[in-house]
Amino acid sequence: MKKLAVLLVAALLLPFGAYAKTKVDVAKIYGNIKVVNSGADYKVKVVNSFPDLKVKVVTSSANSPGKWRMVTASPDYKIQFVNAFPDFTIKYVDSFPGPTQ
Repeated sequence: MKKLAVLLVAALLLPFGAYAKTKVDVAKIYGNIKVVNSGADYKVKVVNSFPDLKVKVVTSSANSPGKWRMVTASPDYKIQFVNAFPDFTIKYVDSFPGPTQ
């Protein structure tokens, strides 16, 4: 009887764990970035302090973490700027882009 109760509780809780969000590995988000209003890969909030990722916008060679080249076609990632419930936060910088871990 106890085993049945444990299995029942586990079966009820399993779907909630399957939909839990995982933290985004911001070190992998660099390259050609397109800003969209819907259908984004990530939702991003711009902040002034304690960002998850420091971003430097470049015109070429966006080949390391934190370097974003803004494009209108052929993006590596599509982002949407939001004010609430972001997947991660960014701060625009002129030097030393990358994760702030």
